[in-house]
Order: sequence, then structure tokens, then C-alpha cells
Amino acid sequence: MAAALECERLSKRFGGLEALKNVTLNVNRGERRAIIGPNGAGKTTLFRIISGEILPTSGNIRLFGQDVTRMKAHQRAYLGLGRTFQINNLFPTLSVLENLILSQAGLKRLKYSMLKMLSMYKSLFHQARLFLERMGLEDRQDEIVKYLSHGEQRQVEIAMALINNPRVLLLDEPTSGLSAVESKMIERMITELDRDITILIIEHDMEVAFRVASLITVLNLGEFFAEGTQADIQNNKDVQEIYLGTEWRMRGKHVKN
Repeated sequence: MAAALECERLSKRFGGLEALKNVTLNVNRGERRAIIGPNGAGKTTLFRIISGEILPTSGNIRLFGQDVTRMKAHQRAYLGLGRTFQINNLFPTLSVLENLILSQAGLKRLKYSMLKMLSMYKSLFHQARLFLERMGLEDRQDEIVKYLSHGEQRQVEIAMALINNPRVLLLDEPTSGLSAVESKMIERMITELDRDITILIIEHDMEVAFRVASLITVLNLGEFFAEGTQADIQNNKDVQEIYLGTEWRMRGKHVKN
């Protein structure tokens, strides 16, 4: 059985800057994988390439065994790839419910229908309301998104990614800028997702990364640096030197899966 995601010797050059250098990554079906590394390590560049936002300079990407290296982002979405962004990518002047409805419509043929009113697609509304209930946001469905808290906006964005039943989900720093309470809420949401969904998460909070992911890949200066379990990474002196630091290292020993 093919892996959920295979990245083979991916490189990306922006002019004279090589942001990613021969990165190989294999993620099994249903796996939870964290991608960590210091600023400038190439984490978001890797996500942008996997999602089809930008093309690699060299290398290949396979999704469930199918080569998607040159496919556009919407074509990868049709194959089951979902993504959230480091900065919320929502429709701020629309309601929460409308955001989820539009997310569904984007992958359906009805988006080409210009004559039939969206309100006539009852199944979209039904599915959106189910997801809002699942996320604990059913009482906010008519709220305009820009007036929600940052944590609630994160919930809405994850719901928008999930509503199309992705098989692989990329989460780019989902707890960034959140309070401790909001961060815990997002962490719980991720850990409770269907285990059939393969998850890759970029996370600046190492305690969250270690609790959510079973395997951790470390990037540094655009290159693969290390890979392993929580214990492997915490005890890797090279990783400690480039990223974790003495203060975090002592605190990190108490992280529980």
C-alpha cells in the first residue's frame, strides 16, 4: 500500500536563495507527523509545495501513490488534500455558516452554476450546521467572521478544511497567537480527528507538537536535519543546539504524550 504522502528530494530556489534542499519525507496513512525547526528552516515552503501553491525547483511529490508534482492546488484538493494557513485564510465579511458553505461549494460542480441561488442547496447548509455543532460553534453560525476571537477563527478555518473530508490535512501553526485556553481547545480538536486522516502539522509550540504527533521531522536551513519520536528528538543534542535550547530542554522533559 502506497504511503499517504511521499516527497522525494524536494528543492526550491527563489533567485539566489535555496529555501529547500533535497528534502525527502514519507508519511504513512493515518500518521500524525510534526514538522519543526527554527525560523527560516523551510517548513512553510515545504507546505506550499505539497499543497500546490508553488512548484518545486526539483523533486517529486506523490499523494497515495499518484504523482501530483505538477498538479495545481485545486486538483490536489480534489484528491483529498486539505490545508490551513499560518495566517487565517477566511472570508472575513461573511458569516461563519457562509464560510463553511463556500468551502464545500469550491469542490463541487455547482460552483459553475450562475442561475440557481445558493440557498437552494439544502445539503450544503445541513452539512455546515453539523460541522459547526461538532466544533461547538453552532451558536455563532450567523456571526460575521471578523468579529470572532482569534481562537474561534482558527476553529472555523479547520472546520472549512475538514468539511470536504480530506485524506491528508496540512496544519500550519494552528495554535499560533492563541491563549493557553484556546491552544488547548485546538489541540483537543486535532487529537480527536478521525484516525484515518493523515495529519502534517507545523507547530511552534513544541509541547503541542509532541502531544499531537507520533513522529517529528526537523528541518534546518532548508534541509532535513533529524527525525524520530518525541524521545529521539528531545535527546538529540544536535537538535537541542540548533533549536530547543537549554531552558526548553529542561521543561520539555516533562511533556507527556
